[in-house]
Amino acid sequence: MQNKRMKFIGITGGVGAGKTTVLAAIAKQFTARILLADEIAHQLMEPGTSCYNRLRELFGQDDVWQLDGCFDRGKLGGVLFSDEQKRSKLNAIVHPAVKKYVMEQVRLERERGQYEYLFFEAALLIEEGYDQLCDELWYIYTSEENRRARLIADRGYSDQKIDDIFAAQRSEEEFRKYCTREIDNNQDIDFVIKQLKQIKDTEGEKDGQTGIER
Repeated sequence: MQNKRMKFIGITGGVGAGKTTVLAAIAKQFTARILLADEIAHQLMEPGTSCYNRLRELFGQDDVWQLDGCFDRGKLGGVLFSDEQKRSKLNAIVHPAVKKYVMEQVRLERERGQYEYLFFEAALLIEEGYDQLCDELWYIYTSEENRRARLIADRGYSDQKIDDIFAAQRSEEEFRKYCTREIDNNQDIDFVIKQLKQIKDTEGEKDGQTGIER
């Protein structure tokens, strides 16, 4: 592969849209590295990190700690749900650290030239300003009806909890306003793969027209 600039693609969509399923298909269709915001945040909150030290001060008096000093995710979630101020403070610590890590990985991968794409999935991709950093944003679209059914079946959420989540998230129109491409995940995985292959073929045609070899 020639030294072609790796594309940095942001993946977003509502809760229950099936982003994990789509990313698994992407990993098979593209020469790509995939980063997940939640996984990165968890790593950056482990003991020994600068984020951890700051969070230790913030939650030092709360019952959110395991014996090994790590966060108890369930208890932490309970505190964050009931205390908006602490949730905002945690986000102000963790989100910039995640962004710094992601952009450093983008820089490193572009230098290495091993991948054609780096995909980054985050629930708050737009809110955190990644539309200004990514080459493109891709919207994983699934109807509210299908998302609701998945959340009930897979996570055991109540209708009221789902209503609250949906009310707090961006509308389909807002997602589409920021995103370059839309992946329809309302059917089976074969339908997703078909769309990804079409995107890949389109990208290949663009490169061919500009004289770039893969």
